[in-house]
Amino acid sequence: MNSASHSHLGAFLRARRAQLTPQECGLPETDSARRVAGLRREEVAQLAAISVDYYTRLEQGRVRASAPVLVTLVRALRLDDDQKRYLYGLAGRSEDRPRRRRPAQPVRPPMRRLLDQLTHTPALVLGKRLDILAWNQAATALYTDFAALPPARRNYIRLLFTDPAVRTLHRDWEHDARDAVAALRMEAAADPDDPELARLVGELSLRDTDFRTWWAEHRVSTAGYGTKHYRHPLVGELTLDCDTWASPDGSGQRLMALTAEPGSPSHDALRILASWTAAEPSTDRTEDVTR
Repeated sequence: MNSASHSHLGAFLRARRAQLTPQECGLPETDSARRVAGLRREEVAQLAAISVDYYTRLEQGRVRASAPVLVTLVRALRLDDDQKRYLYGLAGRSEDRPRRRRPAQPVRPPMRRLLDQLTHTPALVLGKRLDILAWNQAATALYTDFAALPPARRNYIRLLFTDPAVRTLHRDWEHDARDAVAALRMEAAADPDDPELARLVGELSLRDTDFRTWWAEHRVSTAGYGTKHYRHPLVGELTLDCDTWASPDGSGQRLMALTAEPGSPSHDALRILASWTAAEPSTDRTEDVTR
């Protein structure tokens, strides 16, 4: 991209943010006087879940915008189709790239068998971007009926932030949600040009202030174990050990299992939940998901 395009891109970003108000973008009102029309640079950066320094350099023409950043800027600046095409043209990037869908993530047969054999243990197979690729009946009893959800909503972090029932289920929601954001940050480092990841981050950044704030902190985590505390509407409080195991084939798939100390109230509660769940095979809906 030449210097003229850099300049035009910066001018377009400045002009567009001047046309927006914090209120229409879902930002809280402040008592401080605004010295600029529309949004401040800091507010655009917050909405796009990027650093203020990076956004400033974009407006100044000192850095080229990556495809994922363009996706989040389209959402943050509420661009229509024409403005979106114009933005991609100025950035010297094809608009088709961020729209491209990735192949489905088929669940490995050994993972499938493990799920079916863990009859009293809630377990999920998580794929890239924490997509929920498969689950067993115990996981349905604990969390939600994943099969009833549209495929695009079957994502662990999306449910944490957008599903009221899943959010209420977590007694220490902030702790668990921050850990999930940190795990998603690790995904971004492994595949920074993943368009589906950019769409997910852009959606949650606009919908949830906490996600927007925690994503901008760049905290990362690869912890594969921990303790989770739940408050289930049927069996009450649960304290479960959460462990994840990575598939050895390099697919990025992980088995997440939740267990309780034998003889504990939580262990008994899991058995009660399992007894209330219909004894039918868990359903793998990965064929519906083109991710």
